Amino acid sequence: MKFKVLIVVFLLLSGSLFSQINNETSKEKEERMAWWTEARFGMFIHWGLYALPARHEWVMSKEQISRTDYEKYVDYFDPDLYNPNEWAKLAKAAGMKYVVFTAKHHDGFCMFDSKFTDYKVTNAPIGRDLLKELVDAFRGQGIRVGLYYSLIDWHHPDFTVKDPIHPERNNKLALAEDKNRNNKRFQEYLKNQLTEILTNYGQIDALFADFSYGHRKNGKGKDYWDSEALYKLIRKLQPQIIINDRLDLEKEGGWDYKSPEQFMPKEWVTYEGEKVPWETCQTFSGSWGYYRDEYTWKSVSQTIVMLIETVSKGGNLLLNVGPNARGVIQDEAVDRLMATHRWMKYNSRSIYGCTAAPDDIQTPKNTYLTYNPKTNRLYVHVLDWPFKTIYLPGLAEKVKYAQLLHDASELKIANKKGAWLDDIKEGDNGIKIQIPVRKPDVEIPVIEIFLK
Repeated sequence: MKFKVLIVVFLLLSGSLFSQINNETSKEKEERMAWWTEARFGMFIHWGLYALPARHEWVMSKEQISRTDYEKYVDYFDPDLYNPNEWAKLAKAAGMKYVVFTAKHHDGFCMFDSKFTDYKVTNAPIGRDLLKELVDAFRGQGIRVGLYYSLIDWHHPDFTVKDPIHPERNNKLALAEDKNRNNKRFQEYLKNQLTEILTNYGQIDALFADFSYGHRKNGKGKDYWDSEALYKLIRKLQPQIIINDRLDLEKEGGWDYKSPEQFMPKEWVTYEGEKVPWETCQTFSGSWGYYRDEYTWKSVSQTIVMLIETVSKGGNLLLNVGPNARGVIQDEAVDRLMATHRWMKYNSRSIYGCTAAPDDIQTPKNTYLTYNPKTNRLYVHVLDWPFKTIYLPGLAEKVKYAQLLHDASELKIANKKGAWLDDIKEGDNGIKIQIPVRKPDVEIPVIEIFLK
């Protein structure tokens, strides 16, 4: 009986093992993703035909614009002020370590010179491979390159219309033609284009595939895309690439990180009870692509706090810009990125290579903590500047030195004989750090603590 049980257990474990399509060890994965977890901060760029209507990157679906009516924008796409070198310098100044660019969004328009469609930027008035120019520019600034590729393609003649988000979902004529659409042919199209962007542009460090929605009625999941084959192809072409979780291959292990969108998780993101790498992609405003009449812009403080909070929970922040149809990033975004530059110039040590604080360290009120395990330094990001002292619970006998990070000025640590320690009760394991009465002229001041 025991022998039979062992066989059953082995078979179950074997089935679980062989269902994993990524065979690398956890150490190998950690090494492959080391640059990404060190970086913590990247730039997302949503740019394409949708910059012309300037009413949201989903304008084709939201307004149910037909494929033929939307095609008119190709004739007018001529971003004469496009200068990817300026974009790359801006990203570098803001402290971003990688970029993710929309090679193709849901509308199906390719920002690269694809051999498998005429619906591409080289057939627009601009007449150039804008992806190649961008890749070269960002690499020139020492920034890692990632590409966004939409699995969804509202322009492709074989992409089924009977779908909850398709622009022609209510078009009776288009629905009637659904029976003539060839899914195998569409799958080959995806494979061919992924081969192009992962072959013709040198090393690609990350791929943001977007997105499966098989849980919705008439939605599309891994079988529609042939996700397993796509994943294996991607890994074959770029073995070191980092892939998000939107191929619908969670159980198969076909992903490297979770990708919550437009919200901040309450805590470190987990999968099956285990902490996993994660990245939140966020916008400055309410849309990803250029939206001329958008007024819901996040403040400078919100932007910086968003970065800090993300790292305090062990994640990365991918912050989006949506250039206009002339190829210019909006002033509102530039202003916030330059404010981030001013903050990162003096405080980036609390971001790069950092993660959540150890579990035994409590977070003081109105602060976020980040921690660098290599240097054994703790960073206290003070959101609401207190009067004269800040109390740090659980750090008694654990602190060697404390300073304000932006100017490396010493902060006194209370000892048992300190006059300003009177309100700490006997047996309390916290400490107090003496801080200036006046808040430093920094958007979010940071205290750097050297731990024993």
